[in-house]
Amino acid sequence: MNGQPLKARFPRNIEGWRIFARKIVTQSAVFLAKNKNRKNNKTIKTPEFEIGNKHPVFVIAEIGVNHEGDLGEAKRLIEKAAEAGVNAVKFQKRDLEASYKREVVREPQLHDQSLRYLIPILKSVEFGEKEYKELVKHAEKFGLTPLVTPFDSPSVDFAEKNIDPPVYKIASADLVNFILLEKVIATGKPILLSTGMSSVEEIDETVLFLTKRKAKFMLLHCQSTYPAALDTINLNFIKTLRNRYGLPVGYSGHETTLEPTLLAVALGACLVERHITLDKNTLGPDHAASLLPEEFKTLVQKIRDAETTLGVANKRLTRGEIQNRIALRKSLVAAKNIREGEVIRKSSVAAKGPGFGLSPQKLYDLIGKKARRDLKEDEHFVPEDLSGKSEVIMPENIPGNWGLKSRFFETDALLSFAPKPRFLEHHITDKDLDFNFPDGAKYPFELYIHAPEYNDRAPVDMASLDEKLWNDSLKIIQKTIDKTRKVAKHFVGTPKIVIHVGGMSIEPPKKTENRKMLLRAIEAFRRLDCRGVEIMPENLPAFGWFFGGLWHINIFGAASEMIEFCETLNLKMCFDSSHAWLYCQEKKIDFLEYVRQIAPYTRHLHLSDGRGTLKEGLQIGEGDIPFEEMFAVMKKHLPNGGKNISYVPEIWQGHLHNYREFKTALAQLSRYSFFGQ
Repeated sequence: MNGQPLKARFPRNIEGWRIFARKIVTQSAVFLAKNKNRKNNKTIKTPEFEIGNKHPVFVIAEIGVNHEGDLGEAKRLIEKAAEAGVNAVKFQKRDLEASYKREVVREPQLHDQSLRYLIPILKSVEFGEKEYKELVKHAEKFGLTPLVTPFDSPSVDFAEKNIDPPVYKIASADLVNFILLEKVIATGKPILLSTGMSSVEEIDETVLFLTKRKAKFMLLHCQSTYPAALDTINLNFIKTLRNRYGLPVGYSGHETTLEPTLLAVALGACLVERHITLDKNTLGPDHAASLLPEEFKTLVQKIRDAETTLGVANKRLTRGEIQNRIALRKSLVAAKNIREGEVIRKSSVAAKGPGFGLSPQKLYDLIGKKARRDLKEDEHFVPEDLSGKSEVIMPENIPGNWGLKSRFFETDALLSFAPKPRFLEHHITDKDLDFNFPDGAKYPFELYIHAPEYNDRAPVDMASLDEKLWNDSLKIIQKTIDKTRKVAKHFVGTPKIVIHVGGMSIEPPKKTENRKMLLRAIEAFRRLDCRGVEIMPENLPAFGWFFGGLWHINIFGAASEMIEFCETLNLKMCFDSSHAWLYCQEKKIDFLEYVRQIAPYTRHLHLSDGRGTLKEGLQIGEGDIPFEEMFAVMKKHLPNGGKNISYVPEIWQGHLHNYREFKTALAQLSRYSFFGQ
């Protein structure tokens, strides 16, 4: 009883019991509607777009009546909304004598003060058929969806004939207007319904009304004052709306700042509507609660940033976190030499970095088992020491001109790798430039070098606009070329060097700087002494992990930049499939068309899978790259059909555990006919 006397919990009279019973019935109906809505109203779907929790936030710039009845002003607002990056622009349509009593329209001065103010404004701003047809055409010219809020039934007919919006927005004032709602339901189009100035009971009634009629609709949290004070907005009601009705929820804001709208997105709003104006000081009902074009542009960018930051409900490790795990976490190692068949005791095991062996959480799974192999002191235990999983079965012959990623110091060990790679691509660090092969050593591999990406504690950036960083980067790349020439005598063929061009920054640069970076990189490559080696710039993703953090990579991702670079310097390039996929996803461009453009300039392939804009270096088949289609495009557009093009599996950390993931990738790639041509 929660400490309350029984008599306080139940009605005392007949009327009270009626209210109580109605409340129980309504709440039961809302519960049933919630389940039905969750099944049938997960998203608002139209031929042009979808709105819902699994889609980007849909942003509407409400022009409303802020055009002041000036067609030119309305068009300028459309253009500014497009520059801000919104999805749709929205107007308002009224047939005043259908929306208000005739006497109010004809003599507003005889009525309430708010009507004396509002009715003359509404009379002066109404557009007709000709104006709306122009506005629809203008919005579509700028890639925006034209929407409308009708305030009465004749306005729905007008909108159907002259605007044909894919969805209808219903204002907060008309949440209770069943006559208007039935008119809109009859169009078969979804409804965006604002809930401002409405009680929970009124929202209940309308949700039940719409649910019974199988309408597609969503609710918008709203505070219907212009502008709205922060202490009245109550954004937590967004969660209440979503949980109470099982519907997608948006936010229609009238505050003067950006922060509440961003918080609404963080709380789950999948649609945002804000008014736009060219002058907040203009007299009129909505200007003071509107955003200027630059504010709107900032809002849209911050919404997109918020979406990226919010991510997904799952826990996903980033590439940077995985890098930091390796550097900072510990793995189980042998505390002393252990012989095959020996029982592993706690005293035989220690936890030491780096963290790419068996997790210390597996300590008690390991203790008591017999060692499956000889281990030297400090050697990592690996998952196979627990599972006994067999080695990856490799085909006897890997087709094509293939190689393995490696380090200088691993070269001798790879002499026993079967089948034998044609070349090794040594991914070297700045410290590897001091490594020396034994005098007279000869290896049956061609030599590929992947140039350093770090120079001590600084990135190697051949495109940097910082003079010192640029010069230091040029020096270390030249040192890499000189080192390659020196060690080439130990290998066969003409050595090749893969180079990351650079152009990275923690914050995105101004657009004008991207061009400067590209020209800077071209100048750097011109200064290199490349005699006796073949250099190949590598395409880059839009983002990269440097020093354990995520940086922007601002050049050498666009096909046009790579083509200009290669043609200017008469170079061929290294094509990284994962980098290409991530770049295309970020820039929303067609991947296969991107491959078609780059293929004629490609000499060497780095092959791994990718997903989204950040997941690179995945095992073949574990991402989203359509390899079959990609190879078909390459075969058609690579020089000489791609015969004898060189390739390596570029699976991240693929060299661990006796090259397990590299072997798996080679086995996967050997199935594609492209390499057996």
